Amino acid sequence: MSFSIRIAEKLLQINAIKLNPQNPFTWASGIRSPIYCDNRLSLSYPDIRSEVCAGLVELSLSFPECDVIAGVATAGIPHGMLLAHKLNKPFAYVRSKAKGHGRQNQIEGILESGQKVLLVEDLISTGGSALQAVNAVREIGCEVLGVLAIFTYSFPKAKKAFDDNACAFATITNYPDLLKCAVEKNYISVADHSTLENWSRNPEHWFSNLNKS
Repeated sequence: MSFSIRIAEKLLQINAIKLNPQNPFTWASGIRSPIYCDNRLSLSYPDIRSEVCAGLVELSLSFPECDVIAGVATAGIPHGMLLAHKLNKPFAYVRSKAKGHGRQNQIEGILESGQKVLLVEDLISTGGSALQAVNAVREIGCEVLGVLAIFTYSFPKAKKAFDDNACAFATITNYPDLLKCAVEKNYISVADHSTLENWSRNPEHWFSNLNKS
């Protein structure tokens, strides 16, 4: 079993990833989805938390010149902190926007112009929040080496967004491996697998098309 599939199985076991094609979830964006991911739950399971951290460490080896680890607020903060601790690197985190009070910081911690930064996010959907953080870090003169995350929905839209922003990204596990694991371990049926594949091809319109069929 690959490490990617093993982590996918762990996330399914603790309900960090839930699959429910019959009763879709509603995301904050309004998208109706047969899958919901909350990787923060992994923090409550020390063994799984350690495996996730080990996966991030493995991904970080592709960026040996990294000076600083930065988490993407809020869900990327704890995983980024764990990675920074393991690598003995400085840590900072990046808000979606500057605070409206106090020092009005968008970046908390110390990032200095010229430093090479590796960002950590919990998951990649469209890539919007991660790339917002990438741009904030670049604006202060740092070089962003890439973004690491636990899981990606593997949307072509996300890959294009990262390519357009000339930013590398890598994840421990991904949507195709998740579906493969879910079928093999009987979390879903073969018919459910087809439904979940159809959603990933057109997530914005999947639910309305489903109701028309």
